[in-house]
Amino acid sequence: MLTYTLRRLILSIPTLLFISLVIFGLLELAPGDPMAQVPLTVPPEVKEKMREALGIGQPVHIRFNKWLYQFFLIEPMVLADSFFGTTFAEGAQRVISWQTRSPVMDIVVQRLPQTLWVVGVAYVVAVLIALPVGIYSAYRQYSVFDQAGTFITMIGFSVPPFFSGVLVIVIFSVQLGWFPSIYNTTHVVNDWDSFLVQLKQMVLPVMVLALQITSQLSRFMRASVLDNLSEDYVRTARAKGLSERTVVLVHVLRNSLIPVVTVIALGVPAIFGGAIITEQIFKVNGIGHLLITAIQANDLPMVQTLTFIFAVLIVLFNLLADLLYGILDPRIRYD
Repeated sequence: MLTYTLRRLILSIPTLLFISLVIFGLLELAPGDPMAQVPLTVPPEVKEKMREALGIGQPVHIRFNKWLYQFFLIEPMVLADSFFGTTFAEGAQRVISWQTRSPVMDIVVQRLPQTLWVVGVAYVVAVLIALPVGIYSAYRQYSVFDQAGTFITMIGFSVPPFFSGVLVIVIFSVQLGWFPSIYNTTHVVNDWDSFLVQLKQMVLPVMVLALQITSQLSRFMRASVLDNLSEDYVRTARAKGLSERTVVLVHVLRNSLIPVVTVIALGVPAIFGGAIITEQIFKVNGIGHLLITAIQANDLPMVQTLTFIFAVLIVLFNLLADLLYGILDPRIRYD
């Protein structure tokens, strides 16, 4: 499996290079100029110097090569310096945001914890709820629980986050006053009471995100379990006298998780993109909010970096899903 992992990581390099070229080319074709926001009182020669300082006046291929060099080499060294106290990237030129005039990766690192608090908890909660619901719905097919679960999951999957977000704010924040409608990103967790405050302000955005994820995963899990319950090995296991708990939770569950693993793994990058709307609704100052403001300000370096980070996540979690296949199914061998 180690050889397979290394081979896939090496093959992912040209894939990411092609994706970076597509992202860079599309954003270069997008209309707009970062100097458009500069006041008209600024002299033209000053604007030209500002363009040169931002590297806008350079040819496209030079800017693309510089961006690749900075993103793949300089920024990892910056992260290593921040974690281990080294000085590998000291004095190196970094990717600069046109909007804030600050290094892009520094801003991303500042915003990432806010997104992880909401998105990470929502995804874990959704998986922990969806898998048991899908298994029990399949085992008790057409029961009252299955019918109710189907109805709820269809509603959760059909209602968009911009509607469900506003709905939960009206019900739980405005009418009942149980939870705050605005996420306080400046809140610091340093004791039990502050941790409870953090959990309280996370309830509504986590509820909105988890509702849609749970609806999707539970339907996939139900369909996968139903397919395996009719297999011959299930009848054989029951004929051997194994308990229903062992048959379902050991034999059926393991085989049913193989297709669901793909949905779970590839859903991690997707939830980061889906959190953009949720972060806007609840004012979570995270990655999604940062991407929206960068698009509105025509901050191409920031948009390029965030979009490419999503692409990297998709490639890595696709590899993770393939590796989990070998763990769940002993018949799959990579070496």
